Amino acid sequence: MNLEMESYEVKPKKEYGSQICVPVPGSKSITNRALLLAAMTQGECLVKGVLFSDDSRHFLSSLINLGFEVDIEEDKHRVRVRGLGGKIPKTEAEVNVGSAGTAARFLTAFLGLSQGKYTIYASPQMEKRPMKELFASLEELGSEIVYLKEEGFLPVVIGQKKDSSLFEKKGSPREVSVDITKSSQFLSALLIGAANVPDGLKIRLVGNHGMNYVTMTQKLMEDFGGKVFEEKEGNQVFYLTEPGMVYRKEQFEVEPDVSAACYFYAMSPILHRKVQVLGVHQNSSQGDLKFLNLMQRLGCQVQEDPKGLILSPQEGEFPGILADMGSFSDQTMTMAVLASYGSSESEITGVGHIRYQESDRIKGTVKELNHLGIHAEEKEDGMVIYPGTPKEGAITTYDDHRMAMAFSLLGLKNKGIKILDPLCCRKTFEDYFTVFESID
Repeated sequence: MNLEMESYEVKPKKEYGSQICVPVPGSKSITNRALLLAAMTQGECLVKGVLFSDDSRHFLSSLINLGFEVDIEEDKHRVRVRGLGGKIPKTEAEVNVGSAGTAARFLTAFLGLSQGKYTIYASPQMEKRPMKELFASLEELGSEIVYLKEEGFLPVVIGQKKDSSLFEKKGSPREVSVDITKSSQFLSALLIGAANVPDGLKIRLVGNHGMNYVTMTQKLMEDFGGKVFEEKEGNQVFYLTEPGMVYRKEQFEVEPDVSAACYFYAMSPILHRKVQVLGVHQNSSQGDLKFLNLMQRLGCQVQEDPKGLILSPQEGEFPGILADMGSFSDQTMTMAVLASYGSSESEITGVGHIRYQESDRIKGTVKELNHLGIHAEEKEDGMVIYPGTPKEGAITTYDDHRMAMAFSLLGLKNKGIKILDPLCCRKTFEDYFTVFESID
């Protein structure tokens, strides 16, 4: 396959063929969290199973620009980072997070809770994505922020004020509020960065969001020696971090990316074939594993295997469903395309926040389905999809990797489906279409 092509024409795959068995790269979400935690450890940490993609490369280049010692072995999928217990080697530096939301949010919190003066640049796409809520929380904690373009968005110059008392021990946690309506990454970023606050943080949640990625953050922090406590006072939820928290970890292994695996699992009910993704298991910490619950509602069976979970389809058609996907919303487009193959209409709800990601994923998904003759209706927090056979045509991907990967499924049984700008997959899974092409 020529990866430099401007479009990729999907070739239909065999139905009722042999079992599909594919590898996927390491989790983007875990990779970038682990890289930051490694940089904040006291000592050297080897991160194995690293995903190398546009997002992680921007994260790594940012760490290097901040002065960290980073040894990268891309062919072995591993990175060694020497941490300084939360301190940043350089007191002044510039970083570019590209289009990586995790790098943008996590590094912003890390730098905003550090002593120094740091400039954060981003891609035009990332400059439009929500940051205001995180900036508000950091300013509440004493960060000084200078906006270089539009207020509330990247790029910025950031760091703790010179007269900040954040690093002085006062004996009680520093309190702050964070609005997570548009992204739970704001909370995850503050939780990880809290290791730089001697008294710890007491974070009051505002708004609502699927919390699976926050749970992932908590588990990773605990694996690195940190602790997070959840408290409720009436209807109010607080997250508290342990005072004097220090990260220590000599070696960490990144799980295979369940988000990437789901595109292949979705092939099972479409092609009536078993699908196995290597290295994915039921004990995964990743929230997108809930996608397999939807597959079971479509009649599929999930079988644990030492090499990776196997999904087996039911005979015949599968029904439409009503699905609240708020806690695993990255798979909204996957489910929307899958729903077009069903025997009745499907509705996806609870995903209003995906309008603020790499693209407006609700609007874009509905538009592209209708463009190819699959009737879909846009809702405020989701969409309704009616089954149909797509006509030939090209899919606009909006520089959004998940749009490209999900809509490739529309060509599994139908000729003439083209994916425009397939290289946008480099953000998280640069070999996606190579793996896709390898399937008979």
